[in-house]
Amino acid sequence: MATETTEMTTTDVSLTKKIWQFFWRSWAIQDSWNYERQMNMGFLYGMVPTIDRCYPDENDPKQLEAKKEAYRRHMAFYNCTPQTSAFVLGLSASMEEQYAKDPESLNPDSINAIKTSLMGPLSGIGDSFFQGTIRVIAFGLGVQLAQQGSIMGPILAMLISIVPSALITWFAAKIGYQGGHEYLGKLQGGNTMDKLMYVCGIVGLMSVGAMIATLIGATTPVTFSAGTVVIQDILDSIMPNMIPLALTGLMYWLIKKGVNTGGLLVIAIVGGIALSALGVLA
Repeated sequence: MATETTEMTTTDVSLTKKIWQFFWRSWAIQDSWNYERQMNMGFLYGMVPTIDRCYPDENDPKQLEAKKEAYRRHMAFYNCTPQTSAFVLGLSASMEEQYAKDPESLNPDSINAIKTSLMGPLSGIGDSFFQGTIRVIAFGLGVQLAQQGSIMGPILAMLISIVPSALITWFAAKIGYQGGHEYLGKLQGGNTMDKLMYVCGIVGLMSVGAMIATLIGATTPVTFSAGTVVIQDILDSIMPNMIPLALTGLMYWLIKKGVNTGGLLVIAIVGGIALSALGVLA
């Protein structure tokens, strides 16, 4: 009965309303940005209407537990260009609806696996297009006109910035949601979903590895033999970014041991200051 109720509810809202939901909420995805999981709360905010439609009866213990599980699922780490996040929201919503209708047909872990695998590519495309191209063109033209005293300077800059962003966000939401529904059925056949999850896992690990190498800037200034032996050069010759990887592994181990976020921050801050003062890390 719960499945039947869910199915009726999820088909009750028009496609256009759902797309606008992803559109507007993707614009607010950075409003609760945090250092621990970055855009995770913003992403959950975009998923809440879909999850609530999938599990409308909070008096049903099964639906209530499934809703809590879905909320927890989308509190995982997430970071992506807001405009392209609409595509991920639409795709994730279609997967959540499929899982709510038929839990046996979809592994819920695949939802976060696909999210993780899409973050890197969509961020690379989105940031380079919106931040590196559109913004430069928009404000380059706008500044030139503004220097000539034309009111069209700021107006043109805003239009060039907003119009492509709005169009791409809307169509990204539509393609993500409709495409998700269209291809989920095909992915259920055979072991296609298992292969997809395997590939998404690889891409996700590559994205995490790239983030470790680029976001953690820890090196060692230690030298020996009057500066002729540089430890950092030796470590880089063995494996570049070895120290950031080791520090990440330490934090992962501490998380596995049950250390909370506050404890990790204290260890990172105090340990970083101490090791820097001792000349071990830079």
